[in-house]
Amino acid sequence: MSESIEKVKCLIIGSGPAGYTAAIYAARANMHPVLYQGSQPGGQLTTTNDVENFPGYPDGITGPAMMLELQAQAQRFGTDVRDGWITKVDFSSDVHKVWVNDSKEIHCDTVIISTGASAKYLGLDSEQHYLKMGGGVSACAVCDGFFYKNQEVVIVGAGDSACEEAHYLSKLCSKVTMLVRRDVFRASKIMANRVKNTPNIEILYNTETEEVLGDGQVVTGVRAKNNATNAVVEIPATGFFVAIGHKPNTDIFKDYLNLDETGYIINNPGTSKTNIDGVFVSGDAADHVYRQAITAAGTGCMAALDAERYLASKEG
Repeated sequence: MSESIEKVKCLIIGSGPAGYTAAIYAARANMHPVLYQGSQPGGQLTTTNDVENFPGYPDGITGPAMMLELQAQAQRFGTDVRDGWITKVDFSSDVHKVWVNDSKEIHCDTVIISTGASAKYLGLDSEQHYLKMGGGVSACAVCDGFFYKNQEVVIVGAGDSACEEAHYLSKLCSKVTMLVRRDVFRASKIMANRVKNTPNIEILYNTETEEVLGDGQVVTGVRAKNNATNAVVEIPATGFFVAIGHKPNTDIFKDYLNLDETGYIINNPGTSKTNIDGVFVSGDAADHVYRQAITAAGTGCMAALDAERYLASKEG
């Protein structure tokens, strides 16, 4: 533990659109926010090659460039942006205690959690290669489906989200091949029936991905195996979408904050407030429905405003 304890008016944990938007609002309200970027500075958007659906960028922008602009805007108003990540918290008293990199201790009047969620991937080397290349692997159909307009794509998953994303892609793509690992969907009947009744969605049951195929730069297809017959098939595709769920980055809060069964932080409806006074949540750490940069930014604004009002009520 460090020799001296730092005191902070507003600590922001995480550096995606939610965290930086919260920082912009908090800084402009003279809350002197300190923001720790976490283990993935910029959040999930740093793995997105092109962002074309965020208002204000008519020609689009790359995810990393957009996050650098958000960081610069937050710093312009005085946000103290720091490297490092929060490894432990103690929200058991009015003083909110956090520890950075298992050493430095900070006492905070308010905490805004913007730690986001991480998409789950299959873990294949080929999948990770093309994900890093930005050449055809995605975990967000709404974000990236437009780039595959009138093309053939493959999507992996069997839950409601996978069905929803497959249906979304079917409106843009000429063909969607859906790989379902078992012989049934995990999704609700209504969602499963929706994809079953969509003409340009082909469903392959008992099928698992063996390799994402490509030329080293972009995806050209998927090799899949039927786990019941051992038959192997190569499916032509320019896009490979993974829809097997997200894991919210909230483990360090579980002893103090109310989480749902998946680990998303439960906020008071219509606010960013958690069950702990002075602790607020924004972005994908609480949002398992929309998961968009623009909605994350909106909740970052809410969190900063809620934190400002909380501080005003304490000072009053």
